[in-house]
Amino acid sequence: MNRREYLKLMLAGSVGTGFLLNSCTSEDLETSREIIADGSYGRTEEEALRDEQLYQSDDFFTDHERCTVEVLVDFIIPADETSGSATDAGVPDFIEFMMKDIPTMQVPTRGGLMWMDNQCRKRFDNVFVDCLESQQKELLDDIAYPDEASDDMQYAVRFFNRMRNLTATGFFTSEMGVEDLDYQGNRTNVWDGVPEDVLKKHGLSYNEKIIDECVRPEDRNKVAEWDENGNLIRG
Repeated sequence: MNRREYLKLMLAGSVGTGFLLNSCTSEDLETSREIIADGSYGRTEEEALRDEQLYQSDDFFTDHERCTVEVLVDFIIPADETSGSATDAGVPDFIEFMMKDIPTMQVPTRGGLMWMDNQCRKRFDNVFVDCLESQQKELLDDIAYPDEASDDMQYAVRFFNRMRNLTATGFFTSEMGVEDLDYQGNRTNVWDGVPEDVLKKHGLSYNEKIIDECVRPEDRNKVAEWDENGNLIRG
């Protein structure tokens, strides 16, 4: 399993994409896209104003730090045949915003970027962004696997974990990342009844009335109507 697939499964599990996705209409999907594009759904005026202030404030990352972040996140989620890289999806902008939104991240993140440069200077006589790709990968391999990292790498391991989490979150909540996940949103489950082999095992079966009223695939998207006696009305 490659790195992108691992991150995709990690995020997909957290949002419940394991649900069966059979009953959302095309109108529902279009409405959802419009809500997402508008960007204001679920936001109070105060929250929207604060977001705008953060977007308009001075950049946190220096130009050099920004370049380092771009190289780093593209190691975490590189481009593949399905979609672009983390930078293509705007992840550096997302991380920039998070630095402003959660100021306690600023010092550890800046310190981690400086650590990378210092290590590269010691090993390769260059800063991280100017190293060969093989050299960059060598450094990241030392901090990307917590169970294998040495004790003197634990600060950098925590830094890399944080950047990996930010990268996965930024990518898979972007338009590109959502398309990469093929996430369709929450939809109602479909029930096709108890499997036939399970029914047989317990000596049970459905009668025609239950099948007709409850297990009709062609009626999945229809709203049921009942008369005053509790009988299902077709139509």
